[in-house]
Amino acid sequence: MLSETDKKFLRIAYEEAKAGFDEGGCPIGSVLARGETLVSQGRNQRVQGGDPIAHGEMDALRKAGRQKTYRDTTLYTSLSPCMMCTGTIIQFGIPRIVVGENQTFGGNESLLRERGVEVVIANDPDCIALMTRFIREKPELWAEDIAEE
Repeated sequence: MLSETDKKFLRIAYEEAKAGFDEGGCPIGSVLARGETLVSQGRNQRVQGGDPIAHGEMDALRKAGRQKTYRDTTLYTSLSPCMMCTGTIIQFGIPRIVVGENQTFGGNESLLRERGVEVVIANDPDCIALMTRFIREKPELWAEDIAEE
């Protein structure tokens, strides 16, 4: 069950994803929050910046700057995190993530849970619809983003 705070920050992550899509990039957005306080927000910038590791979660974390701790934060992401972002979540000790959807891409939730991360799957219809549209309209870009041929 999502709290009102979860719904608010997941919506911001979705809006970041939509902005990335509108810019011609991969529609994945993310938010880092500490309780009810927004720390940072970002989106996948691989296409826009020519940066292969600028995934949505990485962009939000980069924009957060140095933090003394992440152990009191929640990461919101419109799409289930890839292995790179999963590793970063574990490395930084982020204790909780809220995932907009994992129907179009998933698979790392069990690793996160094994490492003690609380994973909440929202099954957000807007996140699902946006990724479904992106995969249908830009299958080559999607394959590049997830490093598949």
